[in-house]
Amino acid sequence: MRAVQVQEYGGPEVLRTVETEVPEPGPGQVSVDVAYTGVNFADLKARGEGYRVPSLPFVPGLEVSGRVRALGEGVSGVEVGQEVAALTAGGAYADVVVTDATTVFPLPSGVDLRTAATLPTVLPTAYALVHAVGRLQPGETVLVQGAAGGIGTAVGQLAKAAGASGVFGVVSGAAKAKYALDHGYDDVLVVPSTTDSVQFVDEVRAATGGRGVDLALDPVGGETFRASLASLAVFGRLVSFGNASSAEPWRVGQPELYPTGLSVSGFSILTLAQTAPDALRALTEKAFAAVAEGVVSLPVTAEFPLEEASEAHRLMGGRTSTGKLLLRVA
Repeated sequence: MRAVQVQEYGGPEVLRTVETEVPEPGPGQVSVDVAYTGVNFADLKARGEGYRVPSLPFVPGLEVSGRVRALGEGVSGVEVGQEVAALTAGGAYADVVVTDATTVFPLPSGVDLRTAATLPTVLPTAYALVHAVGRLQPGETVLVQGAAGGIGTAVGQLAKAAGASGVFGVVSGAAKAKYALDHGYDDVLVVPSTTDSVQFVDEVRAATGGRGVDLALDPVGGETFRASLASLAVFGRLVSFGNASSAEPWRVGQPELYPTGLSVSGFSILTLAQTAPDALRALTEKAFAAVAEGVVSLPVTAEFPLEEASEAHRLMGGRTSTGKLLLRVA
């Protein structure tokens, strides 16, 4: 079978298509004939700096749609040939992937395989940020970094559906701002680079009448994390769900939190899959239901053949992409 390997860390050019053995599922696992694979920023960090890479060579990819190929011992709830979406720990840039049965989900009615490939990481993450971790209440305001990306696109719609009184996004360019405004955002701030991120604090305060936002969602880290914290209203909440800047891990203590009763929390769907798979499954079922009910949709804005995974990485790495990028496998 074909697989796209990282044999050394570097730019998109290090992604190479190779022929390799078809993996077989072990106990509690499922193998899937892949139809589409989602491209995520975590894949770029894996390729460039070894994020969550156990060893080389490594096949990136965290989410797929396809049909169940084979079941490992003890697996129930899915059948061979059934259409599914799946979250994986890696290996999704391939014709066949093996993953734990707990992260394999039958497709909701009316959801096709192409759409399904956009769901396993983005939708449960967005749902958790708005509801399970962010605990957004009707009438509250929310600030979202990366508003035109996959998660940002879903968060904007979910926040609006949850009754947010103001949904504010931060993007890196005017084209992205227009895209975000079409997907649930009331106002979008253009910040060309992370080094300029502090500029949006005053703008957020101005947009909220000096109050700040009730909830801020940050996948960037570093100075952007600090600026998001500074944008919070009294009793505001900040959720960190990534470190795209590769900055030093954030640290917050009493001096930052005590004066206005702020809260900081974190979320990683990949870590949750390892530590609390039942909670992940419940979360994913709610997120998928929101798609099936038409509450949220995630546009596929670019699609590449498996062999052109490097082009997908170039597009995402250039900070010009919006929505969701897919690899077409079968």
